Amino acid sequence: MIEFQPVRLEDRAAIERYTMPSDICNCDLAFANMYCWQEVFHSAWAEIDGFLVIRFRIDGGERIGYMQPVGEGDFGPILPLLRQDAHAHGQRLRIIGLTDQGRETIRRTVPCHFAFESDRALEDYVYTADDLRNLPGRRYQPKRNHINRFTAEYPDYRYERLTPDRFEECMALEREWRKAHEGHTSELCAEQRAMQRAFEHFEELGLIGGCIYVGDRLAAFTYGSAVNDHTFDTHVEKADTEFSGAFTIINKLFAQHLPERFTLINREEDLGLDGLRQAKLSYHPAFLQHKFTAICMHPDELACKELWMKAFGDDEEFADSFIMRYYSRRRMLTAEADGRMAAMLHLLPFRTELGRTTYIYGVATDPAFRGRGLASQLMGEAMRLIADRGDDAAFLIPTPGKEWLREFYGGFGFADDIPTRFVSADRFDFGTGDAAADRAMIWRRNPSDPLPEQLTATWLS
Repeated sequence: MIEFQPVRLEDRAAIERYTMPSDICNCDLAFANMYCWQEVFHSAWAEIDGFLVIRFRIDGGERIGYMQPVGEGDFGPILPLLRQDAHAHGQRLRIIGLTDQGRETIRRTVPCHFAFESDRALEDYVYTADDLRNLPGRRYQPKRNHINRFTAEYPDYRYERLTPDRFEECMALEREWRKAHEGHTSELCAEQRAMQRAFEHFEELGLIGGCIYVGDRLAAFTYGSAVNDHTFDTHVEKADTEFSGAFTIINKLFAQHLPERFTLINREEDLGLDGLRQAKLSYHPAFLQHKFTAICMHPDELACKELWMKAFGDDEEFADSFIMRYYSRRRMLTAEADGRMAAMLHLLPFRTELGRTTYIYGVATDPAFRGRGLASQLMGEAMRLIADRGDDAAFLIPTPGKEWLREFYGGFGFADDIPTRFVSADRFDFGTGDAAADRAMIWRRNPSDPLPEQLTATWLS
């Protein structure tokens, strides 16, 4: 088991010996972020064969994850050590924040053993520093207009370096800002504690900040730190919304006051919030820093993925996405032949207009074992389970273009042809890939129950 130690202030030099020369722009590798969010993520670090490894609690919960190892060369040889460490904690290996190159390293080292996915909501927005400093060209004209209006309306504004004597004003502005964002209370309270920790150790953490004042009133403030030698990360940016354009001008002036060695500025993720996404896109990022998650698959997951791709022809990305988000061995029925998975289906829980409804999904038979009645056996078992647990209904979507499937599923009590819409927090496509072709056959416990004109299926977690 690897000897990890908590991230402490005195560890900054040792950790940055790896992160500063790195080309990885992931905001999670900024030392200040590791330290200030320690209360939530319990980040710990270790040096393994020339690589820095960060272990943390995913979302502050019980599951542990490992950041992509940082160092020179190929980190593939240390993967078995990370896997042993995860197993010592009774967990599978999860590697978080992988770059495209990091993902390819794992694929090359242990092909087919990992599933990968990048969550768009967690990808970092990385900008060319000179674009934010100068706002050049026609595409930045709206930003320049915001700044011109601000400077015309508040001619007595001034930019100031963020210093300790201003911290209390910043916390007061943050408290007022937080009152308007009560829908994300837990996240914002954690951010407030991280800010307090940052202010307590501002200089030790290598933080740089700036403020905008209108007269004697604080209108906006921001601060951040280096991710690597050429990338600066903006950790926090707050503004008094009474001052229209305050966010725009603090962004520009802060970028102008950063050391010239920073050629890229990371403004972190959008958390899937539409307003925040539009705001970050409006500054025209140079690129989005992918942050792939990799999980080491169990044998049943590997078998499911192999059969899925063989039977449906879906790409690896889609199969990985399903396995990482919705797969559960408890919700899968399988038939084996010659010592391997030969057929499968999945029983997914949804709520529809008909009540609690099971979606029979991913019915597949390995081409080598077709014609043996395996799918019929699994469908029969599925209908017994659905009836026994008292579900109000079940539905499935036959593969478009294979009309014989309607007769096959009709033998198990499925009928009709109802347009179907799926609802889930991450908007996963449970259908055919073409919403117009998502037409369900339905089984009802009470056949006299009226059928809806459209079936709306909402995922039950």
